Amino acid sequence: MNVLHIGIDDTDSPDGMCTTFLASQIINKLRYNGIELLDYPRLIRLNPFARFKTRGNGGVSFKIKNDDKANLAREIVLNEVEKLSMFDCENTNPGVVFYEGQITQEMQDYAFRAIYEFITIDEAEKFGKSIGCEIHKFKKGRGIIGSIAAISLPLSDFTFELLAYRDSANYGTKRQIDYDSVYVMDKETFPDTFENIDYGENYIAIEPKTPCPVLYGIRSNTVEALKKAQEIVKVSEPIVDLCIFKTNQHTDMHIQKTENIASMNQFGCYDVVGEVKNKPTVIDGGHMFFYIFDESGEIECGAYEPTKGFRNIVADLRPGDVIRVFGGIGEQNTFNIEKFQVIELNDVEYKNPICECGKRMTSAGRNKGFKCKKCGKKIESNEKVPVKITRNLKKSQFYETPVSARRHLSKPLCRL
Repeated sequence: MNVLHIGIDDTDSPDGMCTTFLASQIINKLRYNGIELLDYPRLIRLNPFARFKTRGNGGVSFKIKNDDKANLAREIVLNEVEKLSMFDCENTNPGVVFYEGQITQEMQDYAFRAIYEFITIDEAEKFGKSIGCEIHKFKKGRGIIGSIAAISLPLSDFTFELLAYRDSANYGTKRQIDYDSVYVMDKETFPDTFENIDYGENYIAIEPKTPCPVLYGIRSNTVEALKKAQEIVKVSEPIVDLCIFKTNQHTDMHIQKTENIASMNQFGCYDVVGEVKNKPTVIDGGHMFFYIFDESGEIECGAYEPTKGFRNIVADLRPGDVIRVFGGIGEQNTFNIEKFQVIELNDVEYKNPICECGKRMTSAGRNKGFKCKKCGKKIESNEKVPVKITRNLKKSQFYETPVSARRHLSKPLCRL
């Protein structure tokens, strides 16, 4: 079958709009004109540490038959992007891409680059033209980077998200969601649906906190679970549209395997093993930092204030622990932890020896051994003795940031 792929990105701003809503409006107009999609529309999240990224750094794509209505589809897409994009925002630079035919290996490689690295507008445009894309840039056209990636990315692992959209008259107002119904929905559909509620923070995660068109978003492994969840959640404001997207969210697709610490690059996301060098410490603002190292080098790791109780878990790490960390390297070259697994636990402390009388001894002075304050006994050895200690952390166990602080691409433990 001859297929037309359509990619759209960078149409929103911090003050409103959402590329998924724009896509839903396009899809409705296509259907009104007898043009059906060949699969669910796709929401593809890109590198969460990319410079100039959009709010959620996600592009959308969908595909239709490349038949006698294809030109009408092109016209509808371009008209809606021009009508609904947030052009007043300096950082909104939409891009639209049309591509006919099969997705090639070099297109897939480009898509993974967009998730792992940073691609410039010029690079994207040159690549798009080389594979035969029809490219439309609005303003700077930065959206073509994500548009090509959204078309090209293979989805060996994927989830679904159902998005419900508000009436434009309600943009910027408090969303009228019955929170009790969200708790019921989570109880009846988890783990088929996930990321609904952060119980530790009493945080309703399906509700956006920005003035965008989205009323709520429910994430799931199956479409059937989404439909059941949508029937349970109650709202007291109009829902003007619903759309289900197939997506790479919560797949860890951004995480790259790496041999050692030295081979990681800034703005990349990795899975790396290292030994804890120092006890985690907290700075002003509540952010927590420590270092891990291996034979190649060391890197600072951070558990930031928004991760809330996760920092209490990180605080239990101690020098000598070996952990496998997942996350990305940000502006300050600090590794932002999304989750970690305990590989080895240092469960030994070295303490002063215990005297024959049962009292722990104290130092008798530099290189003078130990003495007992209770009975006065002395020993010449300066060697402390190993003592087995109880650890709160468990070997082989994973620990993750809370739902309220989780990145779009980070795979929750319920999906591992």
